[in-house]
Amino acid sequence: MILTIDIGNTRTKIAHFENNSLKNLIAFANENFIENFLKYFPQIEKTTQTVLSSVGRLSEQERNWLAVNTTLLIITHQNELPFRNNYETPHTLGIDRIVLAAGAVLAFPKQNRLVIDVGTCITYDFIDNDDNYLGGAISPGFGLRYKSLNDYTANLPLLQLEEIDYLVGTNTNKSIHSGVINGIITEIDGIINKYKELHPDLTIILSGGDTLFLAKRLKNIIFANSNFLLESLNALYQYIIENDKKNSSRL
Repeated sequence: MILTIDIGNTRTKIAHFENNSLKNLIAFANENFIENFLKYFPQIEKTTQTVLSSVGRLSEQERNWLAVNTTLLIITHQNELPFRNNYETPHTLGIDRIVLAAGAVLAFPKQNRLVIDVGTCITYDFIDNDDNYLGGAISPGFGLRYKSLNDYTANLPLLQLEEIDYLVGTNTNKSIHSGVINGIITEIDGIINKYKELHPDLTIILSGGDTLFLAKRLKNIIFANSNFLLESLNALYQYIIENDKKNSSRL
């Protein structure tokens, strides 16, 4: 059993893989990590392989608990990766973005790839067909945009994402929804179009918690997979293990 763990800014997701097949997926708020972990996976033992990607908060006690009770691999900037990291400040590149880039390279070999992850933030990561990671962009996601309108104005309400079918907002709530939702859709389609001007053969991967909401609204053809980061963690783990075996055989 392999458990891939993605600790994001607001939620933790854990996926259970058997023979590279996703068997189960759970998610919970970033609190009471050990309690929630045992609630869903009471059968864990030391031979259980856990692979961790974290951009959120995981305490030293929680990391130590994972290390003691499972076989833990924490993805860091020091891991061997299937791409060359050409970011100007490679040590500042988010671990989640590293995992997504690795997953894109392993799932779509020798292609120009743009990974768009839509969660608390929207991240864009470009890896060329020679497996060079070149960088991308970061912008606020749905929740941050709704919250900022409420936090930094006197009278605008805090709204939650919902389905809309209009462009023109005929009241304040509808105007906020139109601005946030249509703004993000236009942003993503516009950025994809700019990348496609440079790389017409671009492979576009959409991931993150708002994947399903956006996939049906974007004009561009994309590969949409809300679990792509968790699957990429599994793929990267297999890559690291295979490379460790190759390196050991050379000794």
